[in-house]
Amino acid sequence: MNELLRLDTPAGLAAAIIISALVIVAAGTRLSGVADRIADRTGLGEAMVGAVLLGAATSLPGLIVSVTAAANGYASLAVANSLGGIAAQTFFLVVADATYRRANLEHAAASIENLIQSTVLMGCLALLVMAASAPSLSLFSIHPISIGIFALYLFGLNVTRRARQLPGWKPRRTSETEFDEPNGENTRSSLSLLFASFTVLALVTGAAGFVVGRAAESATSIYGLEESVAGAFLAAIVTSLPELVTTIAAVRRGALTLAVGGIIGGNAFDVLFISAADIAYREGPIYAAISRDQLFQTGLALTMTAVLLMGLLRREKHGPARLGFETVLIGLLYLAGSAVLFL
Repeated sequence: MNELLRLDTPAGLAAAIIISALVIVAAGTRLSGVADRIADRTGLGEAMVGAVLLGAATSLPGLIVSVTAAANGYASLAVANSLGGIAAQTFFLVVADATYRRANLEHAAASIENLIQSTVLMGCLALLVMAASAPSLSLFSIHPISIGIFALYLFGLNVTRRARQLPGWKPRRTSETEFDEPNGENTRSSLSLLFASFTVLALVTGAAGFVVGRAAESATSIYGLEESVAGAFLAAIVTSLPELVTTIAAVRRGALTLAVGGIIGGNAFDVLFISAADIAYREGPIYAAISRDQLFQTGLALTMTAVLLMGLLRREKHGPARLGFETVLIGLLYLAGSAVLFL
């Protein structure tokens, strides 16, 4: 019994990961419903709530993993967790698209907000490459580009909000398009109660993420895993489970814009993990510790996001096996990229 309570034993490590995963799945299932009601009640819209509230809440486990790993000196684990989470969560749209049979998900969930958030994500990833490639700079052991990533993210949120209020571009309505229209019953919900529920669920997923982070650190010692592998596959996939659960739940509720926005917004928030990890990492700028593996992960995340953005713009109704071309390409890219990284 004592071994099941210790993270430095194989039995305790497995128990911690399984229990944390179950907690994350349970809390994540509830999060999407609460987020959908908040979107209707506040009038912010599914894409904005998905990008900010849902994206941030479901990313809390990953944020805690990256920050605690960086604080404990595991720089590669911290960075790999962030980049691996972005790739895994983008891949989750393949699963979500497969569950929605009416049309290609990227066609049905047309939204200017999701387009803007995709470009913000690509910009943040590009800044990451610049930081890793440029001479090592620091101010109180923090790289200036960490501040730049935060600034670009906040600027992107402001542009997204303004685009919803005064859109300069609108998707063409088709019979398969599911526009974000408030549910009358949700607009009468208690806003304070909704935010209280959302906060509690977010904190639960965050606590589970802390346990996963400690388990990933232990795995590097017990099984001799490289930090980049432990971060990209073990920590990233487990801590990304909230995105998978909330996306599938949102699709089933018919909140398609929320489903796509939660993934894209969560991915943009995931880049902030590295900026936060840079603050927690006290051995200098964390970008100096980025390896070729992490640069490869960054390129993979950029390519997958570019394909997703093309799919959102192209809005193909039906592709192979009723999946959009971007869904097929994203799936192939993730599997091929993961194989290269793992091998």
